[in-house]
Amino acid sequence: MSSAEEFVVLDEIVERNQSWPVMAAKYGVANPLPPWKTSLDGLCDALDRFCRDDELDFSVTKRRDEEDELSASRYANLPYPESQLVALAHSLIARGVIDEGELRQRLAGIRARLEA
Repeated sequence: MSSAEEFVVLDEIVERNQSWPVMAAKYGVANPLPPWKTSLDGLCDALDRFCRDDELDFSVTKRRDEEDELSASRYANLPYPESQLVALAHSLIARGVIDEGELRQRLAGIRARLEA
C-alpha cells in the first residue's frame, strides 16, 4: 500500500471541506466530536481484532502505521478524526475491500438520507 495511490472519490471528499468543525459551526452543533466517531472507532477495533494475519495484511500496527503516514501526508489538510476516516477508506480501497464506485454509491445514499 502506498500513500501515492490516488482515489478520486477520496480527493473529492477532501475538496468539499465538510469537516466536522465546519459542519458543526454551520448547523450550530456544540458537540466537539462528530456523531460517526463512535462507529469509526468500532470499525477500527473490529479490523484490529479480526484482520490479524489474513490475506489483507492489515494488522493493528499496519493499519495504524498507514493511518499515521496518510494523515501526515496525503490527508494532512483534514482535521482529526476526518483524517483517520479518510486514511482508513484509502487503505480499504487499496486492498480491494471496497472499490471507489461502491464507496461513491454509499456516500450518495447517505447524502440523500441527510438531505431528505
